[in-house]
Amino acid sequence: MKLLFVADPLVSFKVYKDSTYAMMMAAVQRGYAVWACEPADLIWRNGRVSGLTRAVALTGRSPDWFAAAEPQWRPLAGFDAVLMRKDPPFDEAYLNTTYLLEMAERDGARVFNRPRALRDCNEKLAIARFPQFTVPSLVTCQGAEVRAFLAEQGDIVVKPLNAMGGSGIFRLRVGDPNLSAILETATGLGARQIMAQRFIPEIADGDKRILLIDGEPAPYALARIPALGETRGNLAAGGAGVARPLTGRDREIAKTLGPLLKSEGLLLVGLDVIGDWLTEINVTSPTCFREIANQTGFDVAARFIDALEQTVSGA
Repeated sequence: MKLLFVADPLVSFKVYKDSTYAMMMAAVQRGYAVWACEPADLIWRNGRVSGLTRAVALTGRSPDWFAAAEPQWRPLAGFDAVLMRKDPPFDEAYLNTTYLLEMAERDGARVFNRPRALRDCNEKLAIARFPQFTVPSLVTCQGAEVRAFLAEQGDIVVKPLNAMGGSGIFRLRVGDPNLSAILETATGLGARQIMAQRFIPEIADGDKRILLIDGEPAPYALARIPALGETRGNLAAGGAGVARPLTGRDREIAKTLGPLLKSEGLLLVGLDVIGDWLTEINVTSPTCFREIANQTGFDVAARFIDALEQTVSGA
């Protein structure tokens, strides 16, 4: 197979923990050709979508982990699979990239995750489809509504709808002297929607990332445990990742969501679960492959390539 990865600049990869790099390694080990481009390298011209793509060879060294050929324009439909792995924020540029990728699908390209599914499944708002698994939550741009929600719940977190890695997350408690300033910042003075959720004390035991691959969960989750004095468990915010077998509740959530998300064109999903509660459904560029593999021996990337092969060959 020939695989095209649409991703952030290759030089920005932290290969010791990067899940896209793990996918590339697993593909190369099977003899597949790997190509890469950035969203800005996509173009619609003469009725089809092409990319300024580069063939990528993995060197096995760090930091110079790749060697790339000279870029060439190639139609996306000429690849066996196109993997959209650009990290959020899900901004206007990201949105427009999904439109181009959807146009490429009409040319015959196979894109994973599907562009329409990326647009339809906002990583924060999507939990509203599964209220049986969620804590009380609120989406609003009105500070007064957040204040009322805080008075009702007593302890909440607020976060943006389009970011990642714990960026922009605040914990708020009744009487917080910075409440007004935080709400003004988070909502952009009332111009931007945010999500508020009841604080889940079990965050102290980790924010679990459960990986769904082709609708089925990997047998281990990565519990991201907050650093001392932190509320956020995100690895990007200094959390420590500890791989753990799935609990019964984890499997219940995965079994309920997996088939539905698969049917919508989401080959890879990262569910975030704190305690027994679903907090996010990550679809843009789910991570934690390498941490789980290093700690448990379960090769997440190989399982992903298995699923990709089956999906492409079954088309």
